[in-house]
Amino acid sequence: MTNPSVSDSGLLDQKRLQVVRRQRLQDFLFHKVTLLFSLLVLVALIGILISLVATAWPAFKKFGIEFLWRIEWDIINEEFGAAIAIFGTMVSSGIALLIAVPLSFGIALFLTETCPVWLRRPLGTAVELLAAVPSIIYGMFGLFIFAPLFAEYGQPAMQSTLGQMPLIGPLFGGAMNGIGIMAAGLILAFMILPFIAAVMRDVFEIVPPILRESAYGVGCTTWEVVRYVVLPYTQQGVIGGIMLGLGRALGETMAVTFVIGNSQRISSSLFAPGSSIASTLANEFGEADDFHLSTLFALGFLLFVITFVVLALAKILIIRTERAKGAKT
Repeated sequence: MTNPSVSDSGLLDQKRLQVVRRQRLQDFLFHKVTLLFSLLVLVALIGILISLVATAWPAFKKFGIEFLWRIEWDIINEEFGAAIAIFGTMVSSGIALLIAVPLSFGIALFLTETCPVWLRRPLGTAVELLAAVPSIIYGMFGLFIFAPLFAEYGQPAMQSTLGQMPLIGPLFGGAMNGIGIMAAGLILAFMILPFIAAVMRDVFEIVPPILRESAYGVGCTTWEVVRYVVLPYTQQGVIGGIMLGLGRALGETMAVTFVIGNSQRISSSLFAPGSSIASTLANEFGEADDFHLSTLFALGFLLFVITFVVLALAKILIIRTERAKGAKT
């Protein structure tokens, strides 16, 4: 006669085996689906890169590496160079970072360390709402409101102070009409500030409260807590937020097109009009012929490369910082 307990045990083992097999199948399918999603991103990136290179090849073939530092931009004679657009892109983005990073750090520091509790949520929401404003709105604000005020008050003040200083004085000379590379950099600073501030605030908030309380307990000031506790704990997130803002600044199109002046020349003055890669593409893409279109694709490829290099340098900086931290400990 069969023992019921033995048969029940065997049935239970079979059910467990079925559950294990089903879980393994689910894990296998989940792994393959997520792998497919990751590969789709890689394939799309490679596809974009190949299409850019293929379309831009006639321009690269004609000008070669010299295309990077040529300053000509003659559509009629089909003589092109990327130096003017690269200069405008890098300088305007640099100005934006120079202004936005300290302001973003101050905003994030205030929201997480010293802001009253009742004000923390509405002020944080207001900062995040700035990130949702379309770039065309920033451009219209820059052209019709900011530029006249900047020409009447901002540029004269900068020229009478910074313009009188040695070495940097020529950067703040020239005509004061409210538009130019400096105006583009300031508008970009307005645009990227909420992105950087939001990321910094979020990473500051993940610092364990016990670390802050311990630092305050041994007599540290608020600045010392931020310098020796918060920043070392969140440095990767801080660098990531800055790189996010820089990526937005490098690729911004419409807002920059409104206020940069769209002049294909390089000037020693930041008040002078200029152009960026994105503004050049926006202004000329619709009317470009075959070779002109190839040159614009070459500019797009260079913007892709610049963004990739910036992100790679940020990653290297994070890795070296982590290694230095490990060596100290």
